[in-house]
Amino acid sequence: MKVIVYSRPHCIECNVLKRFLNDYKIEYEVRDCAENPAFLEDVKKLGFLGVPVTVIGDTAIQGLKPDAILEELKKQKA
Repeated sequence: MKVIVYSRPHCIECNVLKRFLNDYKIEYEVRDCAENPAFLEDVKKLGFLGVPVTVIGDTAIQGLKPDAILEELKKQKA
């Protein structure tokens, strides 16, 4: 299962989210919206205006929502 995190380097929520994923040993791909503006367009297509956005399978979760992320990961594994 692929986990993608859309973020920016100086975004506090983004950095806390990545630390959370690392602590739980959840592998993820970072898509830096500052480095590649096309990633910000992807975020907009998902219906959001800002980062962080975590995409798990076909589900996108905006913001720092560890419980929602863990719940979605459980659903996807089942």
